[in-house]
Amino acid sequence: MSSAHTGVTAPPRPTSPAALRRVVAASLIGTTVEWYDYFLYGSAAALVFGKVFFPHSDPLTGTLLSFLTYAIGFAARPIGALVFGHFGDRIGRKKLLVLSLLMMGGATTLIGCVPSYDSIGVAAPVLLTTLRVIQGFALGGEWGGAVLLVSEHGDAKRRGFWASWPQGGAPAGNLIAVGVLSLMTTLQSDATFTAWGWRVPFLFSAVLVGIGLWIRLSVDESPLFKDALAKAEQRKAADDQQAAARAGERLAGPRGLVDRMPGLAVLRDHWRDVLVAMGARMAENISYYVITTFVLAYCVDHLGLGKQTALNAVLIGSGVQFCLIPLFGALSDRVGRKPVYLVGAVGTGIWAWAFFGLLNTKSFPELVLAVTVGLIFHSAMYAPQAAFFSELFATRMRYSGASIGAQFASVAAGAPAPLIAVALLKSYGDSTPISLYVTLAAVVTVVALLFARETRGRDLADVTGESGEAAAGSVGSASAETVSTSA
Repeated sequence: MSSAHTGVTAPPRPTSPAALRRVVAASLIGTTVEWYDYFLYGSAAALVFGKVFFPHSDPLTGTLLSFLTYAIGFAARPIGALVFGHFGDRIGRKKLLVLSLLMMGGATTLIGCVPSYDSIGVAAPVLLTTLRVIQGFALGGEWGGAVLLVSEHGDAKRRGFWASWPQGGAPAGNLIAVGVLSLMTTLQSDATFTAWGWRVPFLFSAVLVGIGLWIRLSVDESPLFKDALAKAEQRKAADDQQAAARAGERLAGPRGLVDRMPGLAVLRDHWRDVLVAMGARMAENISYYVITTFVLAYCVDHLGLGKQTALNAVLIGSGVQFCLIPLFGALSDRVGRKPVYLVGAVGTGIWAWAFFGLLNTKSFPELVLAVTVGLIFHSAMYAPQAAFFSELFATRMRYSGASIGAQFASVAAGAPAPLIAVALLKSYGDSTPISLYVTLAAVVTVVALLFARETRGRDLADVTGESGEAAAGSVGSASAETVSTSA
């Protein structure tokens, strides 16, 4: 907090272990709900949307069109990243996280109400696509805020562990989405599921959003952001006339900054870090959507397996991944973000060649093995990603930087991944080109990581970030030690 008398700003007060756990729980539950909504769409696109919204196409073409609406949602994620990042860096992380949850939940619930193509014609896929765009916009702002809220409450020594918990929202959300769909396909015939059963999981989102909202509203704003804002306001009060005359520039104190245009500041001061983040996302994002979304279409439409078989394999793999993410996050605190991430990227590139061979056996245990091992390698990339991206950027532009780096990459990576995989399968009739596609993505990620600096131990209170160098040896301030020893 600031001292009005001396102009000297004391460090933010340490976050108590109980408060930190509450923040972690709120971020995890909030991201779980948002990823449930997002992944539910992908799973439904693979299993049923082709029949409901594109009924006059052959199965693979219908799935291709479904994945096209799925990919369009990714195009909105960078816009969400820019808008949410801008306001998140100016007015706070918490307010924007509440808004993203409401937008995502509302869009998902309404998807469950969209009439079929047979009922209203072309308006059906148009409405579906519009709601998907709203989902993408909301998710573009969710991820950066959720991981920053934990990273900025926690300590440098165990930041990888604590920040990995919101990352667990992805497999947890996928686990719930696939689990609910699996339950519906078990209890219903294919005809009933296609007619109305698929809508139930979307309508169920309203309940989950209510729970997530209640928990998310209970946590405090990031102490580092509040401290940075207080410093900026202190400087503004001291030199308001000068700041007004230079309206396009920063309001800056010695170590407390708030940018008027944080997105532009990121591209000006941290463009190399944005490129590193985008490259790091390639293998992680592409492999995940091939393993968890395209695999459903591959197993059902190409191999002729039942929906239940494919869903159960993803269900088991997601459960294993949820347990592993905090372990890989903790490992990144010990050996660094880059080594753990590199193991995941290299493993993904190699496993892509075994993955489809195991699927092609049509044996359920081998399907589970293929998906689970793929998600283990994915976890090694995804777990340290939250801390890694948070540590790349200064407080005054951290929400914008982390969001832009992550979400702009998703347009080139996750968005077209199922679409490209289906198109390759349709053109070549086998999985070899898809394996090559995933491997090339892994190569891009490895190269990006080789150009990245190690960020483990960086003091996030270094809000200026002008040097961009991690304090690798300084794994804690007073607050870091307080939290880590009592957590």
